[in-house]
Amino acid sequence: MKAAVVVFPGSNCDADALICLRDRMGWDADYVWHGETELGSVDLVVLPGGFSYGDHLRCGAIARFAAIMPAVERFAEQGGLVVGICNGFQVLCEAGLLPGALTQNSGLKFISDTVTLRVESCRSPFTQGIESGRLLRIPIAHGDGRYVCDAETLERLESNGQIAFRYANALGELDDASNPNGSMSAIAGIVNERGNILGMMPHPERASSDLLGSSDGLAIFRSVESALVGTQ
Repeated sequence: MKAAVVVFPGSNCDADALICLRDRMGWDADYVWHGETELGSVDLVVLPGGFSYGDHLRCGAIARFAAIMPAVERFAEQGGLVVGICNGFQVLCEAGLLPGALTQNSGLKFISDTVTLRVESCRSPFTQGIESGRLLRIPIAHGDGRYVCDAETLERLESNGQIAFRYANALGELDDASNPNGSMSAIAGIVNERGNILGMMPHPERASSDLLGSSDGLAIFRSVESALVGTQ
């Protein structure tokens, strides 16, 4: 498996993603600078977390116009798998590759914590290897992670099974106390209609070893690997 980790000025989780893919998953992974115009031959593109271009204007608003983004969009249009994590999720929404937007946390504070996610849908390559309803312990670290969209979009996400993850409590139940940023419908991650683009605020690459407190994030990358092997 081969992956590209796109690096924007201000990315700070690019090394975490690369270590996860190379050392934990055993993939051939490398960085792609934002000024490049081609991705090369890869199986997965990762837009990592951080503060691309200093989060000026809005989170992800400038990165959306980076030279590499047309190549990311072409890759996705051809069915390639793309995952945006935290700031990467914001970039995907700004680019129109995923619906909705990420706004300031409801508590107006930056949150760094470990949360529980409930797997909502197994329809995409990112979750098809994980049983629906499974709980994952994965870190978050963001100030603008409150997912919002209009009512029509939310209905479409629900009916199409595009909500990949929701914030939940330790029993897998949804409640306000377990929704750290006030996201609409407790949404922590979504996929596009085709299912080949995932955006999520929590950081699976930081939950890739028991030494880090959790290895639950590997379930997502293993699902991707299984899906890719199945297509080869």
